[in-house]
Amino acid sequence: MFGLGWPELIIILIIVLLIFGGSRLKGLAKALGESIREFKKSSSEEPEKKEEEEIVQAAKKMGIETEGKSSAQILKEMNEMLDSKKA
Repeated sequence: MFGLGWPELIIILIIVLLIFGGSRLKGLAKALGESIREFKKSSSEEPEKKEEEEIVQAAKKMGIETEGKSSAQILKEMNEMLDSKKA
């Protein structure tokens, strides 16, 4: 791991602990863990799945039933509803 052994890592940890303190170090570690988790989650999700979820959410806001329908069917229904409101 970057040519660092256990003694060097322990010394670095002690220095960080002295600089930031115990409670602040806990908060930093938590924030770092959440950031890494969110990054992994967002990079592993498929863009199409995100897009489909956004379509479903928008359709539900418009009052359109989404159960058992494909994205194409939902979009068609949304367009028809918008066209009928324009007329």
